Amino acid sequence: MLRWARPLLSSGKAWVWSESMEEHSDVIVVGAGPGGLACSMLLAKAGVGVTILEKSDDIGGRTRVFEKGGYKFDNGPTFFHYPEIAEEIFDALGLDAHEELGLIPLDPNYRLVFGAGGSLDATTDLEDMVAQITDLCGEKNARGFRRYIEDNRTKMRLSKNCLNAPWRGPGDLMNRRALRVSRVLRPWRSVASDLARMFPDERMQLAMSFQTKYLGMSPFHAPSLFTILAYLEYEHGVFHTIGGLGTITQKMGEIARGLGVEIRLNEPVDEFVFEGKTVVGAMTEKGAYSADRFVMNVDFATGMKGLVPDSLRKRWSDKNLDKKSYSCSTFMLYLGVDKMYNTPHHQIYASKDYQNNLKEVTENKVTWDDPSIYVQNACVTDPTMAPEGHSTVYVLVPVSNSHPGIDWEEIKHDYMEVILRQMEHLGFKGMKEHIVSETIVTPDDWASRDIYKGAVFNLAHGLDQMLWRRPQNKFEELDRLYLVGGGTHPGSGLPTILESGRISAKMICADMGIEPDWNGADPWFEDLRRPRMKTRAS
Repeated sequence: MLRWARPLLSSGKAWVWSESMEEHSDVIVVGAGPGGLACSMLLAKAGVGVTILEKSDDIGGRTRVFEKGGYKFDNGPTFFHYPEIAEEIFDALGLDAHEELGLIPLDPNYRLVFGAGGSLDATTDLEDMVAQITDLCGEKNARGFRRYIEDNRTKMRLSKNCLNAPWRGPGDLMNRRALRVSRVLRPWRSVASDLARMFPDERMQLAMSFQTKYLGMSPFHAPSLFTILAYLEYEHGVFHTIGGLGTITQKMGEIARGLGVEIRLNEPVDEFVFEGKTVVGAMTEKGAYSADRFVMNVDFATGMKGLVPDSLRKRWSDKNLDKKSYSCSTFMLYLGVDKMYNTPHHQIYASKDYQNNLKEVTENKVTWDDPSIYVQNACVTDPTMAPEGHSTVYVLVPVSNSHPGIDWEEIKHDYMEVILRQMEHLGFKGMKEHIVSETIVTPDDWASRDIYKGAVFNLAHGLDQMLWRRPQNKFEELDRLYLVGGGTHPGSGLPTILESGRISAKMICADMGIEPDWNGADPWFEDLRRPRMKTRAS
């Protein structure tokens, strides 16, 4: 098993491998978030031996549930949308995603309340949406909605293969998938400017663009491709799972273990070990691990700085990482309250001056006057999340990422008061008097949890940090290292994170010469040249 006779480079010292301390796997996955779990399940189904090393006491990353005083909260994502990727991954395993994950469709998807007046109950019933929009702001905007759906249905069809396959460099812009999407992708336009052509009413522009916050970006800066985000909600709906969205990763972990994946909890990786620019090992306090391939499922910048010596990175050096653009962060309230609220499962309040609200976020300012907020009232759908007659209320406020000019520890309680007042716009009257349990999480708290700059949506998704300009699934600067998660292609958000896991699994199988049996699913990418592969048995 021992394959190296000379000392090997680590980030802090020279390691000499000892046969007595080394454990070997085909693939080591660092981190048990949804991307790492998706990748592991597919690899294990292909017959690959996988070990996951997870630093915390449970799997899921931020897609997990925590409990406090009998109240259960999703730590991060609170809804599941665009189920197609999960459906395909589970189908490759011979499983039904909806059945395994217990996906419950919501109707409405959410209620959007405009500070400028009026509201919409977003639904997959498109004719109902047309009627609501007509009542809110007239027939011209209703016609704009029909055009929006058709345009984005086409945009999604043409761009899909740009999102579910790797990018190797600017030369890929000349391949078939890129040429197809060029018909609908307008790189000189932002989401906001694209929507302004369809909707004269600014409230409708906002309704179809606030979803860019899922990427941690302003619609005034996000590329026009991302008009598809709202479309995916209207076309496919949004879903809840009983017990919280964290049950999804728990189920994925259960499936992974059933396929033979070994998951080691409470075992953070201290550093990778290198032979030249090839990753050959991972060190933890408990021992040394060698593998044929390695997958990094951690915050990208944090992982690079912590696991890889700066001298081995040129494009993604510490200096260059510090210069990159990062997403916004979030100010979070997790509230246990001693009453039930008859409001929709999901609600968004959009500031009367939404553009200025976003401008303050990008300029590292705190919006004290009329901030936009998102609220999840899960117990209206799922009473298991709280004691009988009580509720869990999850509140998210888009804010600047961690910045030395903002002392969140000093202002967080005052800001909570502002947010509680904002919640009255959504029907949560007198909330303060009913709070039994409260947890506040600030951008600085996120940063302390190994999220670089507290940027919860990772690297920003501008054109300068997308496709081949984003860290690649097969990491371009080191051999045998692959990336999954929001910091690699295709980007942030639970569906795309699952896709990153599938992309990396396909590439690993190809590089290892394995033709996976994924229940008839194609193990390669539609528009890319198929590599010569052989089965492991041969």
